[in-house]
Amino acid sequence: MREINKIIAFYETLKTDAKNACALATVVYVEGSSYRRTGARMLVSEDGRWEGGISGGCLEGDALKKARLSILKGKPNLAKYDTTKGDDHQIGVGLGCNGIIEVLFLPINFELDNNPIEILKSAILEPEIPLITVFKSEKNTAFLGKIFQYKTPNDINFLEEICDIQTLEQEFKSLDKSKNLQIDNHSRLFFEILPSNVDVFLFGHQYDIYPFIEILKWLHWNITVVTEPNKIENKTGINIISPENFDISIFTKNSAAILMSHSLQTDKKNLALLAKSKLKYIGLLGPKVRSEKMLAELKESGIEVNPTQIFGPTGLDIGATTPEEIALAIVAEIKAVFSDRKGGYLKERTLPINERTQEIFNFN
Repeated sequence: MREINKIIAFYETLKTDAKNACALATVVYVEGSSYRRTGARMLVSEDGRWEGGISGGCLEGDALKKARLSILKGKPNLAKYDTTKGDDHQIGVGLGCNGIIEVLFLPINFELDNNPIEILKSAILEPEIPLITVFKSEKNTAFLGKIFQYKTPNDINFLEEICDIQTLEQEFKSLDKSKNLQIDNHSRLFFEILPSNVDVFLFGHQYDIYPFIEILKWLHWNITVVTEPNKIENKTGINIISPENFDISIFTKNSAAILMSHSLQTDKKNLALLAKSKLKYIGLLGPKVRSEKMLAELKESGIEVNPTQIFGPTGLDIGATTPEEIALAIVAEIKAVFSDRKGGYLKERTLPINERTQEIFNFN
């Protein structure tokens, strides 16, 4: 989400200069290995500046040329990069990516309220609503590059000339992550679930809370500190709630909490409150014996805590000792939990780091 926010900020800057046109490049298909996955974006201005990225740097140079060409022609353009071939003329060869990447280039018209960036701005406010991009449309070229949010079945009525709308609608309902949809040999869609920010709740006010805030701000995650407002330095971009005004009803499925007051009784009181929630992650700062003591005392008082929610001691085992390193270890563990990963060494992973081939549904 950080990258999308930076792209939008760059767009707003370019929008003030109507002479500086731009184009949005989006990775819409990946087969095999690639540094970036589907949904990676970069916004390119006519004068050669850009924000975001579609690879580790091997494709950006060529992408600048194709983005300018899209701006010049005022039309979408789909480019295919194949780094599986030992062809000296192939962009990206020699870098070992060994994958096929398709990138859609869309010229941006600042005067249109529904241009791709404006739609993207709306989409990040509603990440639960899928974003659909038509990236191949040979039967009706007017469809190419069309991007929209799928809110109701009426939003896909225009596709009825190339597929059965009801079948497509049922397929959409079954998807919970981004996928490529192949309608026929002539039409393909990119069904995208935008990533949601993680909402991190920090219960405490000691000096070790500030490294957390800095890392979370860099990630563009949402930050809420639960403490008395006069006990913490107010920083831009964070929300501060006093304990007496805190209500667990504000938690979402993307919320995580860390108990770090350095007071056993305060942390235990907060844990008793969080036990009523469905949080996926509750981090307990301190040694394992401290966490076990809190859980045992709560159990004796009749409060059961779901063990799958508890991460105590909190953080990945990276040998962290300083407040900054501890914050890094805990944030990394939160990311692993929300990604359904174990957080081990990648070199020991037997499966690919990411899905190697996008699943394609065919509606023939």
